[in-house]
Amino acid sequence: MAFCLILLFCQAFSRLRSKSPAKSCAASRSYLMTLRILILLHFLMDISRRGLACQVLTLKSSRFQKLNLIGEFMHMHTLNLDFSSTLMSFQEDCFNCMPNLMCLSMCDTRITNLWTTVAALSKLPSLVELRFQYWQYCNDADPETYNISPCGKSDGNADFSLLNSVPFIGESSTDTRELTDPNFSVEDPLRNFYSFDEEVSNHDVQSMVEDSSDDSEVDFTSLNHRYWLSDVFPGWNFQVPLQNELTLQNEEMKESLQGTFTGHIADISMKYMSRHASPICYEKHYREFMIASLPNLKILDNVHIRKIDKERATGIFSQYFEYLPYRWKHKESVVNILQKREIKSGHIKARSSKCRPSYPSGKSQYLYTRSLSAAKMGSSTWPFLHPLSILGCELDKGFRPRQFEYHPSDSSLMVFGTLDGEVVVINHENEHIVSYIPSLGAMNSVLGLCWLKKYPSKLIAGSDNGSLKLYDIRHTPKKITGIYGNSSCVTFDEFDQLTSVHVNSTDELFLASGYSRNVALYDINSGKRLEVFTDMHHGHINVVKFANHSPSIFATSSFDQDVKMWDLRQKPIHPCFTASSSRGNVMVCFSPDDQYILASAVDNEVKQLQAVDGRLHLVFDIASTGSSQNYTRSYYLNGRDYIISGSCDEHVVRVCCAQTGRRLRDISLEGRSLGSSMFVQSLRGDPFRDFNLSVLAAYMRPGSKSEIVKVNLLASGGHAKDDSDDQRLCPSPSMGA
Repeated sequence: MAFCLILLFCQAFSRLRSKSPAKSCAASRSYLMTLRILILLHFLMDISRRGLACQVLTLKSSRFQKLNLIGEFMHMHTLNLDFSSTLMSFQEDCFNCMPNLMCLSMCDTRITNLWTTVAALSKLPSLVELRFQYWQYCNDADPETYNISPCGKSDGNADFSLLNSVPFIGESSTDTRELTDPNFSVEDPLRNFYSFDEEVSNHDVQSMVEDSSDDSEVDFTSLNHRYWLSDVFPGWNFQVPLQNELTLQNEEMKESLQGTFTGHIADISMKYMSRHASPICYEKHYREFMIASLPNLKILDNVHIRKIDKERATGIFSQYFEYLPYRWKHKESVVNILQKREIKSGHIKARSSKCRPSYPSGKSQYLYTRSLSAAKMGSSTWPFLHPLSILGCELDKGFRPRQFEYHPSDSSLMVFGTLDGEVVVINHENEHIVSYIPSLGAMNSVLGLCWLKKYPSKLIAGSDNGSLKLYDIRHTPKKITGIYGNSSCVTFDEFDQLTSVHVNSTDELFLASGYSRNVALYDINSGKRLEVFTDMHHGHINVVKFANHSPSIFATSSFDQDVKMWDLRQKPIHPCFTASSSRGNVMVCFSPDDQYILASAVDNEVKQLQAVDGRLHLVFDIASTGSSQNYTRSYYLNGRDYIISGSCDEHVVRVCCAQTGRRLRDISLEGRSLGSSMFVQSLRGDPFRDFNLSVLAAYMRPGSKSEIVKVNLLASGGHAKDDSDDQRLCPSPSMGA
């Protein structure tokens, strides 16, 4: 079919060229653009049906976002995806069709997630050489001296010269012009396959390809700053001169390198730098993670992997990462665990006893649920992401969520407030509206939401203009009619520039904080403001939280870099304790049992404190970005075993163990269209479902809307919605929790 269309277009184009060139110029360009797309389409359809019999495939500068290769590539040993600057992730089985692939290069892509990347690459049993960046040597020394592969010979049967002058692992000679010349521009992806009439300019073709994307606000290729071997091997304490080169300056440093590089290195000036690194290279412990997770790998980023490197990688991985939840070392099927539960096998009990929490309720309540969680997560590296869509709306209404909260006792309910002052209660399981409260001009952006526990139909909402109201959802309409009565609404005294509200454990009192150094205390039963506590911090108080079980204990977090604990019984003039961060604190929350306090400061500074006295219990090892606007929010996942953390300048949610600080998994948020990037505005753990959470995600493009994305780490999948309607918004990130 595609071939017939190509023939028809060729005939039409020939007739068109016989006319006046001036009259047919624009039309001929249009014909050629369409023809090129048809040729590429025919080529890709042919691949999907039959695969390719080639040994080396170069797909440089391709404009795809997620890699999913279909067909059979039984003979392929080398794949080059360099400069595919929109490539962000892989389909789970995308490499199943190439069992003999040995060499893979993905420099200058947007790959970021260590876990999904390793899961995809683990399907390549023959993979021995991998590259996400190019370590370039800038002097005349023999690179073999340093055990840096100049893309040296690893397979005598491989003809790596076919890679069109792109330096690649295994290549005997390379032309590094493409990686080093700042004025070099890569070719259009269509030209990698076919040559066309030069009457259509490269600019036109590039525009044609770029027009397929309606979202291109952030490009991770801006991260291609140079970094040095000392960044890859932290034990090397190199002095980096101003000329951006790495020089061995004394005998002590030369001796320390002899254990890392083979051969004689005396009197040699080393000048190695990273070129065109993908964002994954800047992840903490990236190299150790890849080496420990891909045991067959021999060369990573054209640096040879030695036995000592593997031993070090194993140690680093066990120190900073968890393979499976609750320190499970091996994957196990759910069926096996259920069978052992039926026969009351002690096998799981013995394995999981070290991971049992110090909860007073004992081990039996958690033994098999934890085992099942570990088994499910082991079989679902790609979490299931489902953006909520609100059904049953009579009006063409597009909500702009700004804050949300799960219901504390009804597992199906969630409330969110919008930038337009609306409060919407939804059943997030069937995505139907349960209650809709319009703003009616009384509220601006809703930044504070809190359910009452003893009265599950009631909630308190606060907006940034100071408005504070209590609603009963039993007396509010389910439909968006624009008509709303105030019979079930209680209005409290305003708290100017509000950012946070929270109700105590007995539903008698609630607190409000905002862009001031004060905190207001309200009585829910009488509707009165009881007191305003002034000058509790030196900067504005972004979040205030009551303890989960004590009705008089609360904590405050401020951009003055302090977190403070207070007790209403002692008239909060002096705090119970003060704990400081190196940056402004965005938020604070209590663990479900009130044993710990989780404090999140700007740019991924996350700490866990002892709630009894504020002593530091744990620092989570999350890399900073260097941005003073990277507002970080962290919450406990279901229970107190794990935390989730996300920041407004990043598209990643991190899951960490709350007892050891080890990273369990990263969740990458991907936009629905090519080139789009999502960022974490807020997040909450699902209180009823293990390893389930929701993220308020936003795009940075002006005029777009935010959305709530449900995440299930125990189920496999991707976005469950159609890749259309990509119009989202990133509201102000500094306010609220």
